Amino acid sequence: MQLKAVMFDLDNTLMDRDYTFRSFARQLTIECLVPMADDAREKLVDDIVERDADGYRDKDGFFLELLDILPWKKHPELGELKQYYDRYYMSHAKVMDHALEALEACRSMGLRLGIITNGTSHLQHGKIDTLQLRDYFDAIVVSGDVGIRKPDQQIYLMALERLGSRPEETVIIGDHPRNDIWGAAQVGVRGIWLIRKHRWDEGLEGGRPWKTISELNEVVPLLTESTHLG
Repeated sequence: MQLKAVMFDLDNTLMDRDYTFRSFARQLTIECLVPMADDAREKLVDDIVERDADGYRDKDGFFLELLDILPWKKHPELGELKQYYDRYYMSHAKVMDHALEALEACRSMGLRLGIITNGTSHLQHGKIDTLQLRDYFDAIVVSGDVGIRKPDQQIYLMALERLGSRPEETVIIGDHPRNDIWGAAQVGVRGIWLIRKHRWDEGLEGGRPWKTISELNEVVPLLTESTHLG
């Protein structure tokens, strides 16, 4: 079957969330915590990054934990910390290496492109616009907009409908084994797994990656060499 469309995850696929969050955490430690040596600050940044769990924690729970454990100059309220995050987090946003080249190449191949991402509407759309990605895409499905989250099958089916492609004509590229690769496989979409922080969960059956990559510059050769999915 001829390939017609490519779906992309957003966080740690098109946006380098690892860099973005670490850079934000460093700003937080410099501006809001008591003075400390550089090595102590970097150790604290490492701890904040680990506690964040790649963004998969409940944000209020994560912020409440930071309020409890960090050596604040002036102890903020939860609402103040959330406002600080909303104000500064996206100022550190960085496009993933090779993402723009991959998107340009996919467009030049005549492929329809979509984003399918979990998260709140304002934050995910803010990322897309800050990184100037919106014009590349024919369909954008944000869980906060539609009330469905990956790996619910309905969110992939919604993305397919908006792209105007069938599952067998589509691939998905993402870093999360369950939400991006396994979930899409349940509706027949093949997955290109971008290996970042997550290991493959061997408990996931019936949805292993079609291809595995470590950088996005590997995407176009894969698609070029695979005129037909097989």
